[in-house]
Amino acid sequence: MKLSDLRFDYPENLVATEPRRPSRVAWIKDGEPPQEISLAELCERIPADDILVINDTKVLHRRVFAGELEILFLRPEPELVWQVLMPSKKLKINEVIELPMDVRMTLLEKGRPQRVRVSRVLTDQDFEKYGELPLPPYIQKARGVRHNQGADENWYQTAWAEKPGSLAAPTASLHFQDTHLARLQARGVQIKKVTLHVGLGTFLPVLTEDLDQHPMHFEELEVKPEVWQELKMAKQQGRHIWALGTTAVRALETAARGPLRGETNLLIQPGFKFQMVDRLLTNFHQPESTLLALVAAFSDLEKVKASYAWAIEKNFRLFSYGDLSVWIPGDPQRSMR
Repeated sequence: MKLSDLRFDYPENLVATEPRRPSRVAWIKDGEPPQEISLAELCERIPADDILVINDTKVLHRRVFAGELEILFLRPEPELVWQVLMPSKKLKINEVIELPMDVRMTLLEKGRPQRVRVSRVLTDQDFEKYGELPLPPYIQKARGVRHNQGADENWYQTAWAEKPGSLAAPTASLHFQDTHLARLQARGVQIKKVTLHVGLGTFLPVLTEDLDQHPMHFEELEVKPEVWQELKMAKQQGRHIWALGTTAVRALETAARGPLRGETNLLIQPGFKFQMVDRLLTNFHQPESTLLALVAAFSDLEKVKASYAWAIEKNFRLFSYGDLSVWIPGDPQRSMR
């Protein structure tokens, strides 16, 4: 797939800077024009005995400011070395930066990511005290403010966030609260949890025109064996698997191709054969992103472009704090069994 296939224009005022309660929902079914439904109606449209799969990851406070320099701490390595993301063009190798937690950080390598060495072990308590949740840069730009608002602590964390490990939120889940899940379960919809810790594989920009040349970074995942068995049984019985978010999709489709626990660098683009996911709930994604490529693989590139144009005309809000889209394939045999 070419990166240029994933381009589209949008007005900057549609970039959501805070959640909408309740969010608007675009229902996009093959063979039908898109329509807007309510979140309550969506909960009624998921059939009893179908399964909704959610991601129970929790976002870490890993964004640290050193003066004007913004640093996202990704993962530690031996000997006090960390992988980070930061604007390093004006920095020199071996340059020392003072961090707010009384730590000196030395730049070792540039690139994506960079590697730095810190003067002492950084603890979870350090990041909780001095770090912020890593909101996407486009929200900072749209707000005109680099630091988080106080409400982001709740807005940018799912209601069922349980397992710490993500560097970004699984944003499709931000539309739902525990009351929505309880309503679904009362109707007979099963809720199953998987874990995919969001990292560079999800949010790193694509810089190659050919998506096959894009280096997908590994992200940690776990699908519990008992959950996997229930999902496989549901598929065999003809029940549908609804994935809440692209991270749930990648966790399930990785598990269908390998171990249930470990790491994944699965890149999903048109031509991909889905083995587990029958229905996709996801936000409206940035142009030229692997997330948009995933949606195009699940539906159809021209359908996605036309639906995005419709949503933009209807003033649906975009990206992490934006509105929800639901993608329903028209062919019941679309997912491989």
